[in-house]
Amino acid sequence: MSSAPPPKPVRWQGSDNALRAVQVAFDVEETVMEAIRVAAFQANVSTSTQIRHVLGLPVPVERPKRPRLTVTLNSEDYALLGERYHLASEDRLAIKEAATRELMAFVPAAATGKKRKSR
Repeated sequence: MSSAPPPKPVRWQGSDNALRAVQVAFDVEETVMEAIRVAAFQANVSTSTQIRHVLGLPVPVERPKRPRLTVTLNSEDYALLGERYHLASEDRLAIKEAATRELMAFVPAAATGKKRKSR
């Protein structure tokens, strides 16, 4: 005697199609990859969304994403950045804040169209 599986929580009920989806990788020339990435960047969408646009597939409505950059840092990286910013390598929050300021300074204020507040 087999019992029916318990009902799915409401928040999981829309995931059935996603579970059946298959990620497809396209082996294409570098120029094609670059063109897709550049178009996605210019449209401020993911490369996956850009591919769906090019192929004429429906594009799911994306939730607004928090604009952020990411990088993976290891202990050695924190030690190097700590030296660079004259901070203890263990003070990861202060290092992150100093790195954020440096990244922001990478783009001149004129290029962003905004005036920077002085700190």
